[in-house]
Amino acid sequence: MPRNVETEQIEQVRRWRIAHSEFSTGWGGQERRIMAELGGFQKRGHQVWLIAPPQSQIYRQAQAAGIPAVPFQPGKIYFPFEAVRLARWLRRNHIQILNTHSSRDGWLLGIAGRLARVPFIVRTRHFDVPVANRWLSGFVFRKLADHILTTSPKVTEHFKNYFQLPDDRVSTLATGVDTKQFSPDGEAAELVPAAQSKNLPLIGIVSIIRLAKGHATLMEAARILTDGGLAAHYVIVGEGPSRAPVENKIRELRLEDCVTFTGQREDIPAVLRALKILVIPSLHEGIPQVGLQALACKTPVVGSNAGGIPEIIRDGETGIIFPAQDAHALASAIRETLASPDKTRARCECGRALVEARHGLDTMLDKLDALYRRHIPQAV
Repeated sequence: MPRNVETEQIEQVRRWRIAHSEFSTGWGGQERRIMAELGGFQKRGHQVWLIAPPQSQIYRQAQAAGIPAVPFQPGKIYFPFEAVRLARWLRRNHIQILNTHSSRDGWLLGIAGRLARVPFIVRTRHFDVPVANRWLSGFVFRKLADHILTTSPKVTEHFKNYFQLPDDRVSTLATGVDTKQFSPDGEAAELVPAAQSKNLPLIGIVSIIRLAKGHATLMEAARILTDGGLAAHYVIVGEGPSRAPVENKIRELRLEDCVTFTGQREDIPAVLRALKILVIPSLHEGIPQVGLQALACKTPVVGSNAGGIPEIIRDGETGIIFPAQDAHALASAIRETLASPDKTRARCECGRALVEARHGLDTMLDKLDALYRRHIPQAV
């Protein structure tokens, strides 16, 4: 039966016009989350754009993925001119949903979005990090955004209390995982040549290299384990601004022979399959998507008790939790994971089931779509 004109018009209204902005020039979990949202909605037939500095890695990733990328100049001197220019762009392209992700683009695009009268402005908060200036940040989160989206219930509660926001202004949505791509089935990456690793178990961290990610704690735990007779090889996957301090820590602890930097990798499913244990030793964190990805791959996970990590790495159920920055506790958790294969396998099964039930990519996109419909009534 042919569809009538009214049905076709409703379907046209339901095709969102979504723009995300990101100031960061790095490439980590935050940037990957943005790309997952953009790519997911694009595949569903919606129109999407990325607004970012042209020198940033996410800008290049968007171009490579066929996602339209709009450049902006991040310098303070350009701020008023860029705000007006971007407001015109938002208005001209009839953007319905604008999602900002970092402090500077939160200000710039938040102002541009208000000037352009974008129907729904979202500010996503990815990490459990203290807010530097309550008044200034409050202006961004209360006045330049209609809704705050966080990746962890802990961050959500903090924002509601700190800025006195009503329940309907803040919600939680962890990053969704493509469970077909992130699966225990498939090839494992060769992260370290067998001759170099001596076929020892690979214990890895997969993240941007920043001090808050806890690389130093993992290296201290590696020294404790090595001194205690546990032979393993440690893999650091990723790049970032704190690589030099981490390299200094490795030299200080005399771990050069048992640590390998792989650099940035895009074959993360294969990387996770190659690891005997993934460690998430963060000092601050939302719900880390690499943790969900590891659970989906049935890779054993040991994580700190920072932020939203315990919400997915449930101690004794889907992994093991240790106190952040406690290298001795981390060493004990790694030793227990390797020494108890039956318990570890059971935790991995529970982890995969958790992701399938609550954290799939389509689940994330469906929840976002529902959020948009609640705030843009004409699309319902």
